[in-house]
Amino acid sequence: MTTVLLIALGGAVGAVSRYGFGALAQRAAHAGFPVGTLAVNVVGCILVGALAKLFANTQTHSQLRAFLIVGFCGGFTTFSAFSLESFALMQGGEWMKVAAYIAGTVLACVAGTAIGFSLARPI
Repeated sequence: MTTVLLIALGGAVGAVSRYGFGALAQRAAHAGFPVGTLAVNVVGCILVGALAKLFANTQTHSQLRAFLIVGFCGGFTTFSAFSLESFALMQGGEWMKVAAYIAGTVLACVAGTAIGFSLARPI
């Protein structure tokens, strides 16, 4: 039960962090493009890559892993928002923006995960 509560707490912290960070990035970009969601997803992928490597080959930090990876990162990243924003761009006929957003998100997030993994050191 403790692990489930830690995941719930991590998810709540991650969701609130997503809201604040995404809004800040969107305001800073002054763009008619969902930069906030893209930034959240890339940062979340860097973080999950780093955490995955930190916790690699260890069973001793299972509750911290659950809190940070499942809870926080799960609440912080925004795939559902990404999907909705992509669909909205499609409905608006913004096909170049759709292509750039989808390709940019997928490439940047996979690269972010690899970057995070390469920067971290196992515990």
